[in-house]
Amino acid sequence: MSNKLTGIHHITAIVGYPQENIDFYTEVLGLRLIKKTVNFDDPYTYHFYYGDKEGKPGTAITFFPHTNGRKGILGGGQVSTTSYAVPTGSIDFWEERLKKFNIIYVKGEKFGEEYVQFEDPHGLQLELVFTDSGEESKWEFNGIASHSAIKGFAGATLRSLFPEKTKDIMENVLKFEKVDERLDVIRYKSTASIGNIIDLKTTPMGLGKMGIGTVHHIALRVKDENELIEWSNMLKERGFIVSPVRDRKYFKSIYFREKGGNLFEIATDGPGFTVDEPVGELGKNLKLPSQYESIRDEIEKKLPPINVKEF
Repeated sequence: MSNKLTGIHHITAIVGYPQENIDFYTEVLGLRLIKKTVNFDDPYTYHFYYGDKEGKPGTAITFFPHTNGRKGILGGGQVSTTSYAVPTGSIDFWEERLKKFNIIYVKGEKFGEEYVQFEDPHGLQLELVFTDSGEESKWEFNGIASHSAIKGFAGATLRSLFPEKTKDIMENVLKFEKVDERLDVIRYKSTASIGNIIDLKTTPMGLGKMGIGTVHHIALRVKDENELIEWSNMLKERGFIVSPVRDRKYFKSIYFREKGGNLFEIATDGPGFTVDEPVGELGKNLKLPSQYESIRDEIEKKLPPINVKEF
């Protein structure tokens, strides 16, 4: 097959109280709330998207916040760490900022790049990776200037029930390029300038349990629906169970689970988050899938109230 996956499209996780989620990702990390909508399968649960100014592919992290959900258990078949790319030279800024918000972090280095690692309020493991990859963000918010702001994803770390099987998927199905291997981590790279790294831990890990503080799935990028259908057909030919094409309004996608337990989505770059509101209004209004517009009043009454700091 000629078309390639260019990198990470988005990552979706399950978290706790929605206001805590908004406060952390906007006011602490400085991301933009680019879409306030609901779960396609549960319209009484929010679905938040955060990213750069326009929500470009490779920058969007999304959340299903649950006020009464159970705590998840990190394990095989999950993204264990979500990594963000920030400009080289901004480490002092970010250390001071994390201290300001009383966030405990650890520093380290892997594959020649410095990072700081910490958790969000609901236990999701995050990293800031100091790298020259990717363009500076055009989104400046709450004291974070472009020369320090998050650019988008650096990558993600996968844990697997059967790392050898996930390794085979990464190399021979998804066609990510193996670029390095150190200790118990294999590093894979795609062609995008941002969100182009996936690290695979080669130590098997027992099955995780989905819940608050865990990643639900990782989505990879294709250009358009024609490429998406090509991928669907190829995966089916190789024996994977693949979902029908889902229209998520801002992109179209398919889902499949690999043999190491990880749930992958493959999503189109377009039409993008400005399909139903202009760049200047992103994230300000509750946007509903068309099938739920008739019960908007009921949905708005049941969703917990939230407040988003103006920019």
